[in-house]
Parts: sequence; structure tokens; C-alpha cells
Amino acid sequence: MKDLKNIANPFNDDKVSANCSIFGMMNLSGTTFSGKDILTAIKNMRVRSNGLGGGFACYGLYPKYPDHYALHLMYNTREAKEISENFIDKHFFITRAEEIPTKQIKEIIDPPEFWRYFVHPKTELDKNHYDDYVVEMVMTINTQIQDTFVFSSGKNMAVFKGVGFPGDIGRFFMIEDYTGYIWLAHGRFPTNTLGWWGGAHPFNILDWSVVHNGEISSYGTNQRFLEMYGYKCSLYTDTEVIAYAADLLMRRHNLPIEVASKILAPPLWNTIDRMDKKEKELYTSLRQVYGGLLMNGPFSIVIARNGEMIGLTDRVRLRPLTAAVNSDMLYISSEEAPIRLIDPNIEYAWIPKGGEPIIGRLSEKKVIYNEKLTLQDLNKEA
Repeated sequence: MKDLKNIANPFNDDKVSANCSIFGMMNLSGTTFSGKDILTAIKNMRVRSNGLGGGFACYGLYPKYPDHYALHLMYNTREAKEISENFIDKHFFITRAEEIPTKQIKEIIDPPEFWRYFVHPKTELDKNHYDDYVVEMVMTINTQIQDTFVFSSGKNMAVFKGVGFPGDIGRFFMIEDYTGYIWLAHGRFPTNTLGWWGGAHPFNILDWSVVHNGEISSYGTNQRFLEMYGYKCSLYTDTEVIAYAADLLMRRHNLPIEVASKILAPPLWNTIDRMDKKEKELYTSLRQVYGGLLMNGPFSIVIARNGEMIGLTDRVRLRPLTAAVNSDMLYISSEEAPIRLIDPNIEYAWIPKGGEPIIGRLSEKKVIYNEKLTLQDLNKEA
């Protein structure tokens, strides 16, 4: 028999190849803070990365332009920049355009050019349809213009990401100079996408940002379901479909995260069979209507949007996730150690059950965990 260990790990590397690092932190009162602590936290999990990807998302960092869509683009050629800016000018009113500040460091090699545009849509649609218009424009750029990629498109939030260890990506984008009330971070190890700047995490559409550890084996089914609603899954990565699923379920279909989480990571059928009548009716309906968005396979994710941060694992918890609180701070992480590193006095830490979301809400200034849902709750939301 062949020595499989020697084939799979010829250098006796002690890294575990099932790893990625994810970290999220939120001030539930909306107080902004710098990226210093999350940079420290994600650097503490460097062993979970391999230098092929790292990134950050920040919410509340553009208070001067709270109602503008902040488009972040990366360009590989001058021609791509010219074509993209002509497209943006045709479809948006541009209030401000500028190069995203970066710092030259030896660890980051041959980065693309980064620009940001604060815009309003040029369209006869009413404001209720602006988000749909922006999604369409972002996907048009990403599928039809060569050497260009829109990697962030929300309001008063931004993604910064690229090829490298997350600590180096943070230094490259100088994230310590930004302040926000929610921060996400990711360090990449294995993934289904090539190591390129657009393929790093977080993945974003509008206000939604996702960092992810794991592998969604249902990608094809999820992709086909989302494409029925006009999403173009051009990156061939499972994390992209999570971001689009969040947008579809919670923005377009107006479902609360408590319900959306039970679509992404639903109870097993034999668990549903043992529920009382009301619960059984709810979960059966969700499985029937949204079966194509069930995320199969091992995963832990942190999802953020303006005013909310969510942590979730697969239903049997095959990927790690830890949550902690201290005063008005909520932390969600792959490991407990980086939480205690930046906040040694945390009040309470716990490991959530599989498929049970941890939700931090700015509007309620509290953390929600392990609350039961009924069909009546779903009808109220609708």
C-alpha cells in the first residue's frame, strides 16, 4: 500500500488542512473602534492560514457617505480601469472617486490597483429597487469586463482582501486607520478557488459580507437555485453562494435570520418528525420551499450586514465556532484563544449547538441565541 501520508504531506507540515480562521466582533451599542484588535486576533490564528488569502470587512467606516453605495474595485490593467469607470459613470452618479490607500510591504507581491467610488444609481427605478439595480450592475462588471472585480458594494461598509496572510493583508490596507462597530476577518487555508485577490474572503454583495471555514458540497444545487433569481455565481466558490443566499432570503424575501438560518442549516428530517405540530409545520414548509438553499457539508460562518452580525455552523457542528460576550461586545471566532487575547476579561464564552445562530443586533443591543420559532413568528415577519 502506498504511503498516503508521505504523498499528502511530504514535508511533515503540522498544519491541519481542514482549517481556515474566522473572527467577528461587534459593539452592540454602535460605538466604533479601530481594526487594531481584530488584526491581533486573526494574526493569532496564523497556523490556520497558508498565505493564499486573507481579508477584513468593516461596518460604519464611511460616516461622511452613509447613503452612498461604496464600490470597491480591483484592476489588473489600465484598460480595465478605463472601461470600468466609463461603465460606472454611465450607470451611477459619482460623488467621490479615489484610490484606496495601501502600504507597500515586502510580504505582498504584485497586487492589483484598488479604487473606491461613492455612488448613487442613475435609474428611473424608485429607491426601493436601488439594491436590485446595484446587484445587477456589480454582476455585469464581474462577468463582462476583463481584469476588473467589484469586491465590495454596500453602504457605510467595506471589504479589504487579497492574497497573503491576513496579518499582512491588514498591514497592506492599513486597517488600523479605519474604525467601525462591526469587524470581520478571515485567514484562508484550503478552498475550492485559486489563490487570487478576488477569491479571498470576505465575500460581499451589498451590505452582506461572509467569512467561512469549511466546504459546501451542495454548491451545484445552491448555485442553480440562486440563478433562478438572477444571481450570477461567477467565482465557483461555495462562499459566494452563501452571500447571495443571505441577500435573497433576508433582503429580497424579508425573512429574519432566525428563519434563514433554519434554511441554510435545517434540522434533520428525523428531528423534524419528533417536533410538536407547529414546529413540524414550520420546518417542513421551509425544507419544501427552500430545499435548494440547504448548505450541505461542514461549515462555520460569520455573516454581517449593517446593524447585525451572525454566527452559524452546520447542523452537526463539523467546523469549530466559539462565541463570547463582555459588556456590549460580541465575539465570534474559530477559537477561544484570540478572543481572550484581545479581551482577557470576557464575561461568558460558549460553543453554540450545530445549526443554532448567534445573533448580535444593534437595534436591540443584545445577543440572541437558541430561541424557538413557530409558524406564527414567520407570519408576523411576513
